Amino acid sequence: MVMSEFKVEIGDAPFAKSPVTPEMVEGDKLIQFQCRKGISCWNACCSNIDIILTPYDIIRLKKHLGISSTEFLQKYTFPFEFSPNDIAGVKLKPVEEGTACQFMRPEGCNVYQDRPTACRYYPVALLSMRRQDESTDRAVYAMVKEDHCKGHFEPVSQTVDEYRKDQGIEEYDEYGRAWRQLVLKKKSAGPTVGNASQRSLQLFFMACYDVDQFRSFVTSPSFDDVYEVAAEDKAKWDDDLELMNFGFRLVRQVLFNELTIPFRPDAMERRLARKKEREEILDQIVEKLPTEEFVKALPEDAIYDKYKMGDS
Repeated sequence: MVMSEFKVEIGDAPFAKSPVTPEMVEGDKLIQFQCRKGISCWNACCSNIDIILTPYDIIRLKKHLGISSTEFLQKYTFPFEFSPNDIAGVKLKPVEEGTACQFMRPEGCNVYQDRPTACRYYPVALLSMRRQDESTDRAVYAMVKEDHCKGHFEPVSQTVDEYRKDQGIEEYDEYGRAWRQLVLKKKSAGPTVGNASQRSLQLFFMACYDVDQFRSFVTSPSFDDVYEVAAEDKAKWDDDLELMNFGFRLVRQVLFNELTIPFRPDAMERRLARKKEREEILDQIVEKLPTEEFVKALPEDAIYDKYKMGDS
C-alpha cells in the first residue's frame, strides 16, 4: 500500500517507490470498491507498506497496545524528514528484513479498530494542499488503483464521502487537520520563516508524536518558569487529545511566532535563578571529590555554564 498525505522524498525507506499515478476525484465521485476477507488479494496491500502516521494515529495505536507513545515510536515506527534538515514525520516500521506491516495477521489487521488514517482511506488518498495566498488547507482526493488490488472489481459502489464515513475517517480527519495545517504551513512558508533550530525541530517531533514525553516536558518546573498557563488549562493535559492540541499551539508559537501562550514576565530571572541553584549544588558535589584531578580551575572572568548543561 502506498498511501501518503504529502508528497515527500524518503531516502532510507525500506521499500520501493510506487509507480502508480493516482486519479484526482471529488467527494461526490462514485467509486467501485470493497475489501473483504476471502478476496484473492487479501492482505496484499499490507505486505508492502509505506504509511505516514498522524499524531492522532499514534495516540489511538499506543492506547490500543497499552504502551506509552515513547515505546510505540521506538518499536513500531521510524522517522523521516519532509525536506532536508526540516521537520520530521513518522512512518510505520515494517517487519524485520521485510516490507509487511507488523500488525498484519492471516485473518487481517491486528489493530483494525484503531488502524491508521492511511489504511482507512485506501484506495482513496487524501491530498491536503494549500496555495501560497491561502491561509487554510483544502482537501483533495485521489483514487489509487494498483494492479494487485481486486477490490475495484467488487460489486459495491458509493461516493468518496460515503466511503470516508463508512470507514470512520471523519473523526481521524478532524483530529489530524491541525497537524496537516502545521506541516503545510512550514512547507509553504519556505525561507520566509528561516531555518528552524535543532531544538525547535526536536520540540516539533516530541509535541506531535510523543505525547507522553511531551506531558513530562510541559509539567516540568523549567517549562513553568517560562510559560504562564492557567491551572484549569493544565488540568486538561491528562487528556491526550487536549495535550496534543496544546502541543500544536506551542509549535506554532516557536516556529511561526504565533503568540497564544503567554510568557511569564520574570521568565528570564527564573531561568537564571534555577541555573545558579543547579551550579551551587554541583559545586558542593565537586568540593567533595577525593582529588583535584577531576576539576580544572576556571578563569575568574569566565561567563558561561561551567557544567555545560542546558537550561531545561
